[in-house]
Amino acid sequence: MDASRVRAVNADPAKRKAGQPARKSARKPTDPALPASLRVTHPERVIDVASGTSKIGLVRYYALAGSLMMEHLKNRPVAFVRAPSGIGGQLFFQKHAERYDMPDVIQLDPALDPDHEPLLAIASPLGVLSASQMNVIEFHTWNAVKGAFGKPDRMTFDLDPGDGVSWPRMQEAATLLRAFLEELGLPAFLKTSGGKGLHVIVPLKKQFDWDTVKDFSQAVVLHLARTIPQRFVAKSGPANRVGKIFIDYLRNGFGATTVTAWSARARPGLGVSVPIGWDELGGLTAGDHWTVPNVTPRLETGNTPWAAYESSRCSLSRAMKAIGFTRR
Repeated sequence: MDASRVRAVNADPAKRKAGQPARKSARKPTDPALPASLRVTHPERVIDVASGTSKIGLVRYYALAGSLMMEHLKNRPVAFVRAPSGIGGQLFFQKHAERYDMPDVIQLDPALDPDHEPLLAIASPLGVLSASQMNVIEFHTWNAVKGAFGKPDRMTFDLDPGDGVSWPRMQEAATLLRAFLEELGLPAFLKTSGGKGLHVIVPLKKQFDWDTVKDFSQAVVLHLARTIPQRFVAKSGPANRVGKIFIDYLRNGFGATTVTAWSARARPGLGVSVPIGWDELGGLTAGDHWTVPNVTPRLETGNTPWAAYESSRCSLSRAMKAIGFTRR
């Protein structure tokens, strides 16, 4: 996302009698019922000129995807990217509570981030919808849940391509990162970013603090940059990664967030971040392979590619020894 555009700021089916045939609904699958309590203002306003998507179109997408999103949002602090004038206008990044009325967007214990206003979380799919009514395009999550906020339960690697990096190089990079993680005994799950890149996620046991997880993730990236310098770079910034890929380990620091699965992106075309299986990587055409206009059939697959995610939670202890990592 272009930092110059971002400013930080504090349906049930009808019941029928047994034996009675179901009546055909005039409602399209892409036109789901919305809660009666949800009033969508300016529904026909176009929020993305590239795809022609209107505000109500995005809200309806989130009505379809909300239940899938909750598997990734539940109990996890969330941040928003809001676009009151559409994605072509000013974007606002919001981590903390404001005066806006968003039902089922709840405030968390202020002690989690005591130097700021309370963090936010999504309590139900209605929270996803009420946020989208308030012009939220993107949903980002922290790497820890509210019940164990001091010990992250995942490690995130964001593969961020520099100028001149082809998509096949991105696919290769994800495969190389996965191979190294598995060599360290760490499971790796994959999703599109909805933008230019890919996200590789390692589910963790709640064992180590933020600094330890971030420092270890940096050690992984440094090792790859030293071993395959023609592919990877360990320094952020466009000038440092021309023709190469920066694996962003900074996503693992306290306060950092990553776009959640099934969130749209505030970019032309409204790409969507989608969980995928490693066997699907070769068939992708870009990090925004799926978009709000074309993602609906994919919702049937849902989170199935990540079915083993919870049972794969691992400790970093063995991997730390294997890479020669020493905690601060």
